[in-house]
Amino acid sequence: SIAEYWRWWVVHLWVEGFFEVFATVTIAYLCSELGFLRKSSALRATYLTTILYLGSGVIGTLHHLYFAGTPVFIAAMGSVASALEVVPLTLIGFEVVKTLELTKAAEGFYRWPLRFFLGTCFWNLVGAGIFGFLINPPIVLYYSQAINTTPIHAHSALFGVYGSLAIALMLFSLREMTPESAWNEKLLRFSFWSINGGLVAMLVFGLIPSGFYQLVASVNHGTWYARSAAVIDSPWMHWTVWLRIPGDLLFSLGALALFAFTLRAVISIFRRPESTGLFPMNQ
Repeated sequence: SIAEYWRWWVVHLWVEGFFEVFATVTIAYLCSELGFLRKSSALRATYLTTILYLGSGVIGTLHHLYFAGTPVFIAAMGSVASALEVVPLTLIGFEVVKTLELTKAAEGFYRWPLRFFLGTCFWNLVGAGIFGFLINPPIVLYYSQAINTTPIHAHSALFGVYGSLAIALMLFSLREMTPESAWNEKLLRFSFWSINGGLVAMLVFGLIPSGFYQLVASVNHGTWYARSAAVIDSPWMHWTVWLRIPGDLLFSLGALALFAFTLRAVISIFRRPESTGLFPMNQ
């Protein structure tokens, strides 16, 4: 119980504390510099994130401590507070989308970095928020912990939010350095939709059916049964593994397209080390 207690303090404050603050502040700063987000909104989101980190981020850690001897009241506080962590980045996403609708022409230069930023905001709401909160309430967590309902939240939140953010930051940097001739938007378009579409298919056809199948078994018979060979080796679980393959393949194709784009961009930068002359942020 002692190891379980401190393990979650480390893991939760690292992932849902530092990462949430970093993601929100980074996107708020870049979007405000590009003119797609008002500086007042960026500042409010930064303050709100800091407050929620010190409040809900710390208290929210407690929803992981169901099996560490934590009182039910404390676990309940953690489950409610942790749901607030996704609010600032979600609000930024909504405002950026609204602004992009009014400034389509200005969006062009940073179209795909911004698309991945918006993907970050979307998965922050769905993966970290909705899927996370579905398994956080104590009475649900008692049955849903350590079965495939956890990877539903983990896959959609970890890659959906932080993977998309890493890609967006990489593309944002490359956009300033890459010559127009090497900036292949077709590869980026294919990569964006393949990665996100593959992640959706992976969840809808694989993890969600298998996770809720295990959840029903856990509620009816106990977690021990949901994790037993009788469930894991059942025909339904085998079917969900096969059904997940198309989504995994689509995701992999998107990753390969992104790798090909990045390789081409980096090679073009080394072949043409002089400035491209395109630095809208500094003009």
